[in-house]
Formats: sequence, structure tokens, C-alpha cells
Amino acid sequence: MESQTRKQILITGGAGFLGSHLCERLLNDGHDVLCVDNFFTGAKDNIIHLLDNPHFELMRHDVTFPLYVEVDEIYNLACPASPIHYQHDPVQTTKTSVHGAINMLGLAKRVNAKIFQASTSEVYGDPQIHPQTEDYWGHVNPIGYRSCYDEGKRCAETLFFDYRRQHNLRIKVARIFNTYGPKMHPDDGRVVSNFIMQALQNLPITIYGNGEQSRSFCYVDDLIEVFVRFMESPDNFTGPMNTGNPGEFTIKELAEKIIELTGSSSKLEYKPLPSDDPIQRQPDISLAKEKLGWEPGIQLTEGLKKTIPYFENLLKA
Repeated sequence: MESQTRKQILITGGAGFLGSHLCERLLNDGHDVLCVDNFFTGAKDNIIHLLDNPHFELMRHDVTFPLYVEVDEIYNLACPASPIHYQHDPVQTTKTSVHGAINMLGLAKRVNAKIFQASTSEVYGDPQIHPQTEDYWGHVNPIGYRSCYDEGKRCAETLFFDYRRQHNLRIKVARIFNTYGPKMHPDDGRVVSNFIMQALQNLPITIYGNGEQSRSFCYVDDLIEVFVRFMESPDNFTGPMNTGNPGEFTIKELAEKIIELTGSSSKLEYKPLPSDDPIQRQPDISLAKEKLGWEPGIQLTEGLKKTIPYFENLLKA
């Protein structure tokens, strides 16, 4: 790539699941990548193979504190994203979403960088419309156990659009639906990693509720592709934009598929549903299709086949 098109790109949460995949993609595209992470949920192992790359830099930093660097683009991915992790220190989770957004938006304003916010389908809460479109305002409990994450991400979106209106900042806001793939944290309590780890060890597969609640699962490579396309799209297209795979599966169907693909002897075990757990979650991705010509190409069975070996290797280590 010619030097004039090589961008300096900051990724907060760059050692996390999505961040590490994004670091790889942007390096492969010929950019300089500054990976910032405080390693609360990120892991150095996710990006250790990149440390010898002269165009990659790693910085230990917490986004709740200001950061002074020179960059062209910012991807703000920093925030624990699984209930186990974000409920561990809920005050810090809210600070990461809100103070982190303020600090990264302030940086973007100072250096005139384009900035991407990794928002979430959780802004819709337990939705009363199905599938969810971007103009739906959500149905969120502001004082529940999940609120630190849900409301933190909602407030971050508010900040992004206020910085856009007040300072004409170039923003991109993507609402991410369930995503899975290699480098997921094995103990993050998310359904795909939970089920794979349990199945590989022939342990009972824990299903909360009756297993009829539905989710849509997007393979990580598809998600990273839409991030990059979104960032490269015209500045007047800000989002918010849903990103995810609209294929809908019940939790029970997911468990049965993973048992089949791993050849496991695991049995299903049912437990009470946690509070505020959404019954249905499915993205309407019409906007991403229309504006970016994007839709996911990797369906659930294929994606799981790419993901399971990662967890097999973790168990062997």
C-alpha cells in the first residue's frame, strides 16, 4: 500500500475478541495500528503474534482516562461485553462506556479523526418489536443488573450524536448483535463459548429458561468486514446501524447443533432465566444491505466448525 493511503488507526479494546480480529484485518489492509487495552477482559495472547509487526503498537491504557496520541481513525471497542464481566464491576462498566466515549470523542475532536463506536443490540433491551430496526428506541430497565452495560452504551450513543451535532465530528455507530468465533474468552458466560466448552468436556449444557428464547449469531469475520466498510462509507452516513446475522435460532437448537458438531455426550440441563434476559434478539440489517451492500456470508454450522478447534486447543494447552 502506498504511504499516502496508510492510516494511523487506534483500536481501544484492541486485545479483546473483536478488537484482536480488527487489528489483524487493518494490518493486512496496510495500516498502522495502535492497540490500546487495559487487559480487564482482553488478553495479550490474542495479539501476541502481532507484536513483531513494525506497523503494530500495543499500549496498556484504561479509556476512562484521557489519551493523547495522533491518529486518523478511532475504533472505540473498549468495554466488557458479557454479563459475567460487565456485572463484576458495574460502576466501572458504566464509566468505561461513558467516560471512555467522552475521552475518545475528545481525542477525535482534537486530532480531527473519524471515530467508530461499537454499540450493541442491548440498547434495544428486551424488545417489544421483532426483528429490531434502528428506529426502535428500545425497552430497557434503567436500574437492573444489566443496566450498567445497556444504559452505558445508550449514553455513549447520545454522546456520539451530540458531538456530531455540536462539533461536526465524523462518527459511525454500529449496533452489534451476538457475534462468535475464535479468540472468544472461554469463561465469558456467553452462550456459544459456554456451550462449546461444556460440550468438549462432555459436561451438562446449561440452558437458562426453557431454551425457546432466540438469538442470531454472526461469525466474527463477517462482522469485521462490515466495520471496515462502514468506516470507509461517506461521512453523512453515521448510523446507528445494526450489524449481525439475521438467521434466528433458539438456544436449544444451538445447544443441539454444538453437541452434534463436537460429537459430545453432553445432556441439556435447564436453569431459571436471569432477570431482564431478552426473549428474542434478531437484527434487521436492511440498512447495512442498502448502504454498504453487506450481508453475512458465513452461516452458523460453518462458523461453529471454524470456532470449535480454537476451544479444543485451549483445553489441550
